[in-house]
Amino acid sequence: MDSIPSRSVPVVTRALILINVVVFFFELALPQEALEQVFYLFGIVPARFEHPDWAARVGFPVNDYWPLLTHQFLPGGWLHIIGNMWTLWIFGDNVEDRMGPLRFTVFYLTCGLAATVTHLMTQPESTVPTVGASGAIAGVLGAYLLLFPTARLVVLFPVLFLPFFFELPAVLYLGAWFLIQLFSGTMALASPAHVGGIAWWAHVGGFTAGLLLCPLFVRRRRALRMQPDEYGIEWTWQPRRW
Repeated sequence: MDSIPSRSVPVVTRALILINVVVFFFELALPQEALEQVFYLFGIVPARFEHPDWAARVGFPVNDYWPLLTHQFLPGGWLHIIGNMWTLWIFGDNVEDRMGPLRFTVFYLTCGLAATVTHLMTQPESTVPTVGASGAIAGVLGAYLLLFPTARLVVLFPVLFLPFFFELPAVLYLGAWFLIQLFSGTMALASPAHVGGIAWWAHVGGFTAGLLLCPLFVRRRRALRMQPDEYGIEWTWQPRRW
């Protein structure tokens, strides 16, 4: 958890979590073969966009770019959805609070798209479908780092199977997280056989997009002290005390 209380109801954050949960339970109801088809059709398969002729031969729809959006709402398993949605719940409400629902929605989807483009550029030959909201949520983490670098995060670390809780500043926790993604992505590129698994560079791309785009989406904060004309017209006739 973090130390920053939200000043408003995080409508979009809750809606995103609800959509992902509903879709996940829909996935659980599908047979394995049908679920794989869903992942291939609505997930991101980089080779599908890099080699459109091959994609058409194996049965992918031609000129279909909906997966750039739909893959963000396809959880890949229990650990995947729990980790992603827990992270979105912790960090998303504060970022949404500073941006507003509409701007936050556009910001979230844009970061997800940036993460996807990064993945396509770094793994263009991959035929393994990539699904999940990790890239978009990484953008939320980038925005949180920019907006609340001194926030305190309560972190759980197991020691000999015993839970150990301690606090870390957001700048340290999120900075370490980003360096891990960057290092893991670099190691993945060093292995030519690595064409699937965790989309490390999608996380890097989403996080970087969040840092860069955040100032464009944050609402300007009004001065805490109200100006005289903001008290109402009746205030004009009252004695002023400064």
